[in-house]
Amino acid sequence: MNIYQEELLDHYENPSNYGTLPNPDISHEEDNPLCGDRIRIDLGVEDGIIKKVRFSGHGCTISLAAASMLTEEIAGKSLAEVKQLSRDDILEMIGIPLGPVRVKCALLPLKVLKAGAYGITAWPGEEDA
Repeated sequence: MNIYQEELLDHYENPSNYGTLPNPDISHEEDNPLCGDRIRIDLGVEDGIIKKVRFSGHGCTISLAAASMLTEEIAGKSLAEVKQLSRDDILEMIGIPLGPVRVKCALLPLKVLKAGAYGITAWPGEEDA
C-alpha cells in the first residue's frame, strides 16, 4: 500500500499534463461542492484520438493525483475508449482503499472528462450557469 501512497503523492506534487491548452477541441470544468475541489480538462482531438491533454484546478491530493493519472492514461486513446472508462478503472489507478468522501474526490476528474467527451454542459437537475 505504501508504494501506492508514494505514487499518489508524486502525482500531486509533480502532476503530469498540468496546465491548459490554448485552443482545446474539448474543455470542461466541474467542482465538488462538498469539498471545493475544482478540475478542468482540456483535450486536443484529431480524428477522434486524443493528441493533447491538460488539466488544471485545485483540490485535495486525491483529486489532483487522480486527474494527473487519468491524463496519462487517456493520452493517445480514442474518445470512444475514454467514454468506456469506469469508476473501477479510476479506483484501480488510485490503488488504495478510499472512504465515500474520498471516492467522490477521485471520481471528479472522470466526471469532468466524460462530460467533455459527451458534450454535456449541465447535469440533470442543475441549472446552466
